[in-house]
Amino acid sequence: MAAGQRQQHVPQAAAPVGDVDWSIVVPCYNEEKRLGTTLRSIESFVADNNLRAELIVVDDGSTDGSAPLVKRDFPRVRLLRSLSNRGKGCGVRAGMLAARGKWVLFSDADLSTPIHEMTRFEQEMRSGADIVIGSRALKDSVILVHQRWWREMSGRIFNVLVRLISGLPFHDTQCGFKAYRHDAARRIASLQRLEGWAFDVEHLHLARILGMTVREVPVHWTNSAASRVRFWRDASRMLLDVIRIRLTRYL
Repeated sequence: MAAGQRQQHVPQAAAPVGDVDWSIVVPCYNEEKRLGTTLRSIESFVADNNLRAELIVVDDGSTDGSAPLVKRDFPRVRLLRSLSNRGKGCGVRAGMLAARGKWVLFSDADLSTPIHEMTRFEQEMRSGADIVIGSRALKDSVILVHQRWWREMSGRIFNVLVRLISGLPFHDTQCGFKAYRHDAARRIASLQRLEGWAFDVEHLHLARILGMTVREVPVHWTNSAASRVRFWRDASRMLLDVIRIRLTRYL
């Protein structure tokens, strides 16, 4: 992409499956301070394990130096850019639609779930899963750095409400580490309507409608103090979006 040129989030044409196994999508918004460390960790993991992978950063209208950092220091990374800040869901959708890999993983820019969890996810994908989602709430999950107790408790209550409203069986819909088969990623992204935080629930709801196999697996997870989710501000909006998901006719 030429200097100064910006790309809208959603590509106009379907991306063909190329000669890579994994597309790793990292949505970001004003992540200049930690994005470089994240991308170096991912590139090192890919190289050390001889993975056939592409790395896609979707910049969601950042006003800091996130995009220039990627262009300057990470020439092998594909950079998609938005004209404005539209929401994490919009960024993930753009990356999924642009992905060329047989499998598509999206990971939060803080790598709260370490990239090496991809190994377990690939095993699940090879054994027949259409979608694999990381979970912080399963018995074998390992929380290396916890959130504050009141935030953890609020998160558990929120997950219970999401399960009651959505009817989904999963213990943790919001972990920012999920993988999809290429065709599942494209189908779900093409039907996705939400651009904010509740897009994860929408993806899982769509997977159920489409009869896809979803597996929830435990992961290692480290709380990031720089998380952009503000529980009291965002939870009510997310719950309203979950209600909208249940009332929406997608097909």
